[in-house]
Amino acid sequence: MSRIGKAPIDVPNGVEVKLSGRKVTVKGPKGQLEQELHQSVDLVVEGNAVKIVPKTDDVSNFWGLTRSLVNNMVVGVSTGFQKQLSLIGVGYRAQVKGKELHLTLGYSHPVIYPIADGLEMSVEKNTIVTVKGADKQMVGQAAANIRSFRKPEPYHGKGVRYIDERILTKVGKSAKK
Repeated sequence: MSRIGKAPIDVPNGVEVKLSGRKVTVKGPKGQLEQELHQSVDLVVEGNAVKIVPKTDDVSNFWGLTRSLVNNMVVGVSTGFQKQLSLIGVGYRAQVKGKELHLTLGYSHPVIYPIADGLEMSVEKNTIVTVKGADKQMVGQAAANIRSFRKPEPYHGKGVRYIDERILTKVGKSAKK
């Protein structure tokens, strides 16, 4: 038995879950998301709860995964997801211009990151970038892409890092006497 898979998903008011064929559509105040169900599980809507049920008595490896994906869709369209990044370094800054995020990260040129549809980015104090959206995977991937432009280095800790990330710094070389 999957402990995650057998737990029902509570659907808040204002969120609508529909199943058409193998496609699940979740609609809410933050947008609409769609997901294809795996063939080994079914989705049952019961009032304000959604259950993921395996088709056979054999426990499917995709039971808990499907439940987590549908739960993330419900949470995404109702409250949304966000990741915050911090730019640490002399002269490192960011700003949003239209549908692009312009980053100055110590290179000879600015790094321009296009903002995808379904995502919203904002910058506070020129060094805190906030990525928001309804799709958890899109938000996490965009934050990881921005972080990859200048990963935190282990000697001074400069670079782009998540707000809650801790970087263990190494001790540099010392001169012999």
